Amino acid sequence: MEYEYYIEQLKHWPVTGQHILANYDRDSIVVYQAYRDEIADYALSHQCFGGAFSYSRMSWIKPNFLWMMFRSGWATKPGQERILAVRLRRTFFDALLQQAVSSSLPAGSGQFREDWQAAVKASDVRLQWDPDHDPSGAPIERRAVQLGLRSRALETYGKSAIVSIADMTDFVRTQRQHVTEQHDELLMPVERIYVPG
Repeated sequence: MEYEYYIEQLKHWPVTGQHILANYDRDSIVVYQAYRDEIADYALSHQCFGGAFSYSRMSWIKPNFLWMMFRSGWATKPGQERILAVRLRRTFFDALLQQAVSSSLPAGSGQFREDWQAAVKASDVRLQWDPDHDPSGAPIERRAVQLGLRSRALETYGKSAIVSIADMTDFVRTQRQHVTEQHDELLMPVERIYVPG
């Protein structure tokens, strides 16, 4: 994975709007998850999810590194001490986006609430736009996406759509000390706007 200083990446990122910022190449895209040791160790040794990982509940994936850092407190929150970078096939990720149903009724969509609720209940993929965050955790105007997976989508994600799983924990702990007011020394994975193929 390539890295770049946060302050350099800011020059390429939009300030507002809904955008998927991600580390990706022609065939794959990275999403992040945070787990306790037991789940992370299994995933890393088997390069898939199993063991104590639950396939019976919704699991959320985040392509935006700083959103994951906000959610996990830079790997300090209980049960989120291990940060995994999960590289997925882009074809699978794009299919998730196509299947996804918004976790809230989109304003101005013209969709009836009952129809939206039925779609949410039937879908295996939930899409949620949340405020993105700067490295110190302050919310900003730009929105970041996260996808909630369950049932068949989660099974495919955890067992067959993964290209590789890498442990980002040591990197996160090192970079956590650079979360200062200026962020001058903060490195993070290279992220650019992702457009589905």
